[in-house]
This record gives sequence, C-alpha cells and structure tokens, in this order.
Amino acid sequence: MWLATLLVIVATVLFAVVRTGPVPKTPFLAVASAAELRGVAPASNAVPNAGVDLGARLQGILDENGDHRIGVAVVDTRNGKLQAFGDASPYVAASTAKIITAAAYYHLVETGEKSLDAPLGSFDAGFQVKAMVNTSSDDSWLLLMQDIGYPRLIEYAGSIGLDYDPEQNLLTPPDMALLLTALSAGKLLNPGHTQELLGYMQQTNDEDLIPAALDPDITVHHKYGVVEGYVHDAAILSSGDRSYAVAIYTWGPDDADSEDRLGIIHKLTREITGALFRQ
Repeated sequence: MWLATLLVIVATVLFAVVRTGPVPKTPFLAVASAAELRGVAPASNAVPNAGVDLGARLQGILDENGDHRIGVAVVDTRNGKLQAFGDASPYVAASTAKIITAAAYYHLVETGEKSLDAPLGSFDAGFQVKAMVNTSSDDSWLLLMQDIGYPRLIEYAGSIGLDYDPEQNLLTPPDMALLLTALSAGKLLNPGHTQELLGYMQQTNDEDLIPAALDPDITVHHKYGVVEGYVHDAAILSSGDRSYAVAIYTWGPDDADSEDRLGIIHKLTREITGALFRQ
C-alpha cells in the first residue's frame, strides 16, 4: 500500500513539472520551447549513431591542423542525436548567424507584427531577407536587425534555446547544427516560410565550402560565414531517407580563402558524408 501511494505521489509531481514552465512574455516568444527545438542531450552526453565512428574519421584531420581552431557538430535530423568534435566553444559566427535573424523576422511576420511586403531600405523586407541569406548581404542583415531591434532578437534567440547577442555574434557549432535541425523539422516557422528560407539556402553566391565537397546525390541547404580569420559553413544535407545538420566552424592564421582552409573543410565534409551516407 505504501509503495502504491509513493508511486502516485511521484507521478503527480512529475506531471506537474512537465506541465509547468515559463509563459512567453509576448506573442513574439510564443514558439516551441528550447527543449522541443533542441530535442537532444547536451554535447557532453551526445550519443553517436550506431556503427558510425565519426570521431576516429575526423581526429586525423584535426590533428593535422593543430594551428587551427576547428569545431564540428553533426545532428541526425530524424532522431535528434548530436555528435560534437574538436573545439565546441563559441566562435565569432560571422554570417552563419543570419539564419537567426531570418527566422526571427519570419516569426514576426507570422505573428502579424511585420510584413515581407513592407518597405525596408530601398526595397521591401522580403527582398532583404532573400539578399541576407542567398547573397549574404551585410546591408540587408543590418536593416533587418534594426527593424527587429536587438533586444527582441536576443529574446527570440533565447526562446529557441540559443544564448545569442548580435553585438558579440558568438555561437558554438552544436548551437548552429541544432538551429538548422529545428528549421528543417518545421519547429521554427510555418511550412511556407520554412520552404522559402531553405530555398534561399541553395545556389548561394558562394558554393566553395561544404557544397563543393559533396557527391551529386546529396542535397544541400547551407549558410556560410567568413570574417577575420573565421571560415564557417553550416548545412542541412539530405540523401534518400537520411538527413543531417552539419556545422563546421574554423579559425586559423591563413587567409580565409586559402587552399589550406578550403581543403580542411572539404576533407571534413567528405569524411562526414562518407560515414553517414555510405554506410
């Protein structure tokens, strides 16, 4: 009897914990919770895909390039399992963070607070979102961030599980991979806006990083970022019934467009896709 009573009490407490949580301050924050978006354990508890030892495949590349900071994160979008390798601490995110601004603006459109048809700069907001993502326009990025407002952009990032300040522009590779996973799963935006944003992440003005190292049967949606020694690319890679979010962040003393830097990203990409899509 006492055991049955104890189980009832425990179940009641657990139910209350699950049902209890912070209430969004405004409709702007009325999106899926951070736990729902991330859907995975922290990197320290990451569970690798069965039969795929990515760490062994990537460690040689990391060791060969000890003068670079390199962080790699891979999330299986089907089950949310995260693997992180190398330096997973924050990097200057460069233009990869434009995906946060794009998602925030679309969300404001969905809550009725903004319109893609509204004038913004010399064009409308929809044009600026496309230019920010597809051609990585910094002018468009600034216009959109100013229209959202930095405090609200920080709040939006927090509501989807990211500790992000646009003035510092710091993200970790796992953060970026989890953001792309949430986007691809439709947990950030409605289906129409999700497809539109993903469309802007194809055939961009720079396909020399992750896309250049892919087999032709792998579909890629990506956002690169380059600034002051940092060269990053973050992508959703799909083939058949398999789909992964991959973030490769790097910093090094060489030029951003050097053959060495491109070679690092290409080698990592080939090892990752070879392990995940060719097993």
